Amino acid sequence: MDFLIPANSKKSMLILGVFDIFDLILFVSGIGITLILLLVINPSSLLAAAIDLAPALICGFLVFPIPNYRNVRILLTEVYRFYTQRERFIWKGWCVKDEYGEKR
Repeated sequence: MDFLIPANSKKSMLILGVFDIFDLILFVSGIGITLILLLVINPSSLLAAAIDLAPALICGFLVFPIPNYRNVRILLTEVYRFYTQRERFIWKGWCVKDEYGEKR
């Protein structure tokens, strides 16, 4: 069973309030691959430069923060899950009374 939690409750658990460990690993690996490609492939043309910079640009795009989602990677994951899986999300807030567990 999945619970839908308000976004601001988990923000303090993130690095700088935006990134988690996987996001930083993804971004650093993209930068590392770009540096290796810059050393291996001499960017003498615009196409070679685009190929060299592609990993850093793609990883930077994926971890770029956007409103209402932590980053683009999470948004793309949620869109994919929405169209491929049938789930029922239950919202459980910080209410004094639980309307389903309380007998009247």
